[in-house]
Amino acid sequence: MSETIERPVLTPPSGEKKVLLHSCCAPCSGEVMEAMLASGVDYTIFFYNPNIHPKREYLLRKDENVRFAEKHGVPFIDADYDRDNWFARAKGMEHEPERGIRCTMCFDMRFERTALYAHEHGFPVMTSSLGISRWKNMAQINESGKRAVAPYEGLSYWDYNWRKGGGSARMIEISKREEFYQQEYCGCVYSLRDTNEHRIATGRDRIVLGQNYYGKETTSE
Repeated sequence: MSETIERPVLTPPSGEKKVLLHSCCAPCSGEVMEAMLASGVDYTIFFYNPNIHPKREYLLRKDENVRFAEKHGVPFIDADYDRDNWFARAKGMEHEPERGIRCTMCFDMRFERTALYAHEHGFPVMTSSLGISRWKNMAQINESGKRAVAPYEGLSYWDYNWRKGGGSARMIEISKREEFYQQEYCGCVYSLRDTNEHRIATGRDRIVLGQNYYGKETTSE
């Protein structure tokens, strides 16, 4: 359980204790959530990820995050799934590579909405679980976060490195313990397309949504 893990005491910017956590999924946010709980940080989850497609995949990821938040008694804000706006902003970037300008746009869009909610509801600090994944460019994520809070006086972006001190390993441990849904691509349809193309080129089957869970043997359909 989380209370047996030795972690450093976390201190949000300016010593604030109230944080809005943008969560992308349960596996990435599990360690971030338990780390903040262990340090007595009062936080709320903000789930705004219109990039996740198709809708079935979006609901799988969201429902896992809701389940874990309820387990820990953490408030969960379910934001709009405005996929049409995401596709409009991604127009012309359909064939950009992972970690490229399409990803920057995606981070900007999600963080802009998170920062607005933080500003309107009295959160002095916002952060995100996105950076804990080794597949992401942490500098790219942090730059988007800092841009998002810039228009709002008194709002800070907490660019803590959630990977350090064993954070990445604990992320996997928690995912296995909780048997979280194990997504196999970043989230958007273009990531799904590119991942499937790579899998086929290397002799692997296409992704099957809703199939794999951490800590469970993979089943076939």
